[in-house]
Amino acid sequence: MNVIIDSPDRRMAEIAEKVENGERLSREDGLFLYQSDDLLTIGQLANKVNLRKNGKNVYFVQNMSLYFTNVCEEHCAFCHFRRDEGEAGSYTLTPSEMLTYISENFHPDIREFHISQGHNPHVPFQYYVDALRTLKQHYPQVAIKAHTAAEIDFFARISGLSYKEVLRTLMDVGLDTLPGGGAEILTERYRKKMRVEKADTNQWLDVHRAAHELGMKTHATMLYGSIETLEERIEHMALLRDLQDETDGFLVFIPNSIQPASANAGIRRRVPAVDELKTIAISRLMLDNFPHIKAYFINMGIKVTQLAFQFGASDAHGTIVKERISHAAGAQSPDGVTKDDLVWLIKGAGRIPVERDTFYNVVQTYN
Repeated sequence: MNVIIDSPDRRMAEIAEKVENGERLSREDGLFLYQSDDLLTIGQLANKVNLRKNGKNVYFVQNMSLYFTNVCEEHCAFCHFRRDEGEAGSYTLTPSEMLTYISENFHPDIREFHISQGHNPHVPFQYYVDALRTLKQHYPQVAIKAHTAAEIDFFARISGLSYKEVLRTLMDVGLDTLPGGGAEILTERYRKKMRVEKADTNQWLDVHRAAHELGMKTHATMLYGSIETLEERIEHMALLRDLQDETDGFLVFIPNSIQPASANAGIRRRVPAVDELKTIAISRLMLDNFPHIKAYFINMGIKVTQLAFQFGASDAHGTIVKERISHAAGAQSPDGVTKDDLVWLIKGAGRIPVERDTFYNVVQTYN
């Protein structure tokens, strides 16, 4: 009896063979996976790739999120964090005020400050330089992950410096790495539709290229689940993969599902769990030159994050202490967790928790 394999099954088998042989997937392959409803096979393939790269290790860092200012000249359609100068709820902290906040929440095992903030045109570039200098002077042992590529582009505009000059200035006072924010979706159609007035696609990529050329390792994100097409998601990954081929400067890719405007928003306003898991898995399969894919529990929630470790994710982010940006947009997850919570979360998924520093150097393994 002859068994006839239908076209989708044959195509999935061809992709599985590529994965087995370590061959790169094409844009067409990635799109096919997004259009497929065979979630378990996609997850199994991504899990296979991740186990090759990282074994059963899932990494996390003890970090603290900091926000010097929420005043921003941009008006991105998805952002509920930003404020105008003088608007109720707006703030711009002095370095001294930030030190007070840190002292109230700091403990000796925190290894990273993760700084996100608005593009505040009412203070000079020197304000941002002084902020980092102050943090490094008081906490020299803590790595500083600060300023998205969009912020670096903003600093270049207000200072008249080149990207590399901005980066060197910040590195001289303590900047260790760039977060991945500001990427959103790296196509101009999306950025125009969503009023992303900050750095365009090429500028975002150019900032990270400049950072990599200066010897800095950086992060990359994708904000998905709004008006982008599946083709645009794949194009976003392909652009990052191309730059990684060129520079080998990215540490991790973080696909972030977009949040609604209110924590009370119904489930129809949220990215489905199936899409979140599929995106984690396809990211792992497409980004073959990235060491890690991060499952960001703030946006995904704790339970889906645990599942993501079986779908190609090898990083659980960190303790955070108090997250504000996604929660301003309606995230329902905890705004921070403890080290013990993260260890439990990872072990509960049948994986090995590995505490790391910013650059994935192992601090402690919790067998």
